[in-house]
Amino acid sequence: AAPIPAPPTPAAPPRTPVAATPAPDPAPAGATAAATATTGQGGQAETAPPEPTLAELLGELDGLVGLGTVKTEVRQQAEVLRVAGLRTAGGLRNPELTRHLVFVGNPGTGKTTVARLVAGIYRAMGLLQSGHLVECDTAGLVAGYVGQTSLKTAEMVKEAIGGVLFIDEAYGLARSEFGHEAIDILVKAMEDHRDELVLIAAGYPDPMVSFIDANPGLSSRLRLTMHFTDYTDDQLLVVFRRMCKENQYTPTRGATARLREILADQVHDERFGNARFVRTVFEAALVRQAWRLRNTPAPTAEQLAELRAGDLAAPDPPPATAG
Repeated sequence: AAPIPAPPTPAAPPRTPVAATPAPDPAPAGATAAATATTGQGGQAETAPPEPTLAELLGELDGLVGLGTVKTEVRQQAEVLRVAGLRTAGGLRNPELTRHLVFVGNPGTGKTTVARLVAGIYRAMGLLQSGHLVECDTAGLVAGYVGQTSLKTAEMVKEAIGGVLFIDEAYGLARSEFGHEAIDILVKAMEDHRDELVLIAAGYPDPMVSFIDANPGLSSRLRLTMHFTDYTDDQLLVVFRRMCKENQYTPTRGATARLREILADQVHDERFGNARFVRTVFEAALVRQAWRLRNTPAPTAEQLAELRAGDLAAPDPPPATAG
């Protein structure tokens, strides 16, 4: 196998859109890696797009806004696992390596996006069969009465076999009445399906420490933690411009200046949504733009694309959380 390119420096500028494209659905059994024949309208055979290559996935990772340290750590983890595979093939012993990860950071810092890319990277390296991502939170694993949590968690694990189980706000399991039952099932699943399942637990930095400490099996299997730092205002402006470009909108200079003012007024704590905050501002701006054009019967393409300073406004602050 060809070596994975050296990790990029954290200061490398972004090159592609911030939003990662989810990996295609896993191909059915017997499908080739290049394409899968499907039946379209009229009974004619169609060709499904090929799975992204390792180089494409790493390029997509590099193109995310910010996250310099995370990008480096993902590449390093991939290289460690690649070398371990080569050692096994060569008859050499390996120390016990974990493929499971902990993502810590505030909302909107790209944790789910990177989890999707990790799933695809592991698939492209042959570490996972399908590389699909199954997302859930405490409510998706815990039931309201004794005995049902284990069934609910086992069903979620079954769905994730061959890919990645991504648990957002995972610390909620340690706080839930029946959450420890779910944790026990997850620990057993990581052992029983060590070659078929990867678990990524995500959440706020401080509460995730108590979650990992809730079970010795978690602390021994979730040894690699990646820290997702908040975006700077400059990086969030890049995110906004990319959202506009992807959706064929053109912000005026006044609009980007207005966004900078809005960002400067925000308290960047655990309630600040980072890229989610910017998306909220962007989507609200589309509503204001449409209302501004309500008395223009036949707006030009330029008018339909233009976002002005008056179209942007700060959203209402989110409610306080206990996380």
